[in-house]
Amino acid sequence: MRAGPGGVGIAAPQVGMNRRLIVVDCRESRRPCKNHGLLLMANPVVVSSHGERLGREGCLSVPDWVGMVPRAASACIRFDDLQGQTQEITTSGFEARVILHEIDHLDGILFIDRIVSGKDLMRRMAD
Repeated sequence: MRAGPGGVGIAAPQVGMNRRLIVVDCRESRRPCKNHGLLLMANPVVVSSHGERLGREGCLSVPDWVGMVPRAASACIRFDDLQGQTQEITTSGFEARVILHEIDHLDGILFIDRIVSGKDLMRRMAD
């Protein structure tokens, strides 16, 4: 997760694990945001989502590209924690975007599948 530029999340399928598991940590994000700290989420489900915002996304699975992707502005997510206890959080902004992006990986969806137009996909600038 930390290997790529701005890495704040990863899904188990990205590292060859056939599990519904994601890790998200926006604490050291380039975009300071309200967040829940380190989240290890098994079987995450979007309970509800509200609004829509267009925002720039990148991905360790598509390392040289970024794109403008519409995502919910806020979302309620239910998941199992490491102890097997069901948790539910409400998140918004950048953290919501990251969690929704990672849940997409569990369903075989990449951010490039969600861009509105090919014009919204661009080469990543060197850091």
